[in-house]
Amino acid sequence: MATRIRLQRRGKKNQPFYHLVIADGRAPRDGRFIEDLGTYNPLTNPATLNINFDRALYWLEVGATPSDTARAILKREGVYLMKHLKGGVAKGAFSENEAQRKFEAWKQEKNSKLKDVENAEREAKRKVVKERLAAETKVKEAISAKVAAKAAEIAAAQAKAAQEAAEAAAAEAAAEEAAAAEEAPAAEAEQPAAE
Repeated sequence: MATRIRLQRRGKKNQPFYHLVIADGRAPRDGRFIEDLGTYNPLTNPATLNINFDRALYWLEVGATPSDTARAILKREGVYLMKHLKGGVAKGAFSENEAQRKFEAWKQEKNSKLKDVENAEREAKRKVVKERLAAETKVKEAISAKVAAKAAEIAAAQAKAAQEAAEAAAAEAAAEEAAAAEEAPAAEAEQPAAE
């Protein structure tokens, strides 16, 4: 039986989520499988992988053939590097401790690169939020300037109307005083004649 290491699709429409499985080469993509090796989520940045490293290495050593995507995933996780290092130990090129030291150095370098990618992604998100906030602040300032201009315009119109009303009231008061002044001498002139 030819075994294959392949991805089995799970997840919703437009939200792919995969399981890395060992399956018979004749089985359909989402059909029966022998063993589940882990999960792969391509929607995160960087893609999230949870793989049982030892079992994946075992299946590679016993001759399971990975699909192209599964091979790329296993290379990214270092399964192929460990297989290569174990081959070097078997040939006597270096010791088991040296192989483990090389693998740990590679793993630390890979983790630092992944952290750099995550930090860059986080920084890009912060920058976008900061730019959005600055744009909103500019819009708010423009709106508040328009509102202040409109309020000043309304206040000026109200002041002008109040001034015109005061002038009209003063004119009316002056007219009334003038009318009262004209009536007062006429009334005085009429009173002595009546006595």
